Order: sequence, then structure tokens, then C-alpha cells
Amino acid sequence: MVKLTMIARVTDGLPLAEGLDDGRDLKDAEYYKQQVKALFKNLSRGHYEASRMSVETGPYVFHYIIEGRVCYLTMCDRAYPKKLAFQYLEELRNEFERVNGSQIETAARPYAFIKFDTFIQKTKKLYQDTHTQRNISKLNDELYEVHQIMTRNVQDVLGVGEQLDQVSQMSSRLSSESRVYADKARDLNRQALIRKWAPVAIVFGVVFVLFWIKNKIW
Repeated sequence: MVKLTMIARVTDGLPLAEGLDDGRDLKDAEYYKQQVKALFKNLSRGHYEASRMSVETGPYVFHYIIEGRVCYLTMCDRAYPKKLAFQYLEELRNEFERVNGSQIETAARPYAFIKFDTFIQKTKKLYQDTHTQRNISKLNDELYEVHQIMTRNVQDVLGVGEQLDQVSQMSSRLSSESRVYADKARDLNRQALIRKWAPVAIVFGVVFVLFWIKNKIW
């Protein structure tokens, strides 16, 4: 069965819409929603390998598609047919782009298209029972295949993002530290030159002053 449905903008991870009734009968619903938000955050940073992917998490699977800088995601039972899950997302994508396509880039607040929940709930009901004639026909539709869609584990997917963040932070820190060390090195070199040439400058200064005084007296 379809458990959760969420839609977000990929460029910044801003949630645009979700199924309002989703998760009410789901244990640990908030935990899985937090995973979805973490996934959206990774996607906004460019941490994704494909525009279509399945991500296993506990007894469930996140399925998502990315089209037009928007991510459409659903969470289903592991036993739910992958083919139906992606066809469900395709229906959501087509309608969302038709109705809200021109406003997606300008949306400034979370859940700006929350009214899309009406379509989500209506469409979800059509996909809940995998044994209806409609869904059996979709499962037998050879024009829509999902064999090439990669399946990953949620720890691997989110872990990759965290590791990349750590590498980026380490790189920034090393770059900053390198600049500090370079500044210190320049200061030390300057001080070494001063210590080396200061006595010579003082001697020349004293000689110059004595020479100037001598010329004034005579």
C-alpha cells in the first residue's frame, strides 16, 4: 500500500505538497517523514545518482522521480509492486506540472500547493488495491518498465550525503587553515628580515647622522 506521498523542489528541498492524511495509521510516521526531509536535503545539494530511484528503509521503500526540478516521492510497503509505485508518481507529476508548473520556481513558503492533496488522495485510492482490473492492466503494461531503476539502502543514500558534507567541510577547513599558515609564514619571514637587516640599517643610520653633523660643524 501507499503510505506517504511528498513533493518537494529539488533546488532547495522546499516541500511543496504532501498527502495530508498520510501516516495516520503508520507507526513511526514522523521518523519516516524526517528521513524523507533528509533525502530532499541531500537532493538539493546534488547528492543523487539518478532521476528515478528506490530507497529501502525498514519494512518500506521510498520511490521517487525527479522531473522539472521537482521530486515526487512515495513510501510503500516492500511488497507493493514497484511498477505501480512509479506509475502513481507519474500521474502525480503530470497533474502537478499541469496545474502548478508555472508557479513552482516562484514558491517561497513551505507547502504552497497544499491544495494538491485532493488529487493525491483521489489518485492514491486508485492505486491502493493492486488486484483491481485497472492496476492489473498497468502491471501488464509492457510500455512502462522499471527494471533499470536502481534500488539503494537509505543508510547508504543518506550516508553518502553526510560523507560528502564532511569532505566539503574538511576541505573548507583545510583551505582556511592554509591561509592562516601562509599569513603566519609571511609574518615570520618579515620578522626574520627585520632582525637580519635592522643592525645594518642602524649602523648606516648612525654613520649618516655623524657625517651630517660633521658637515654642519665644519
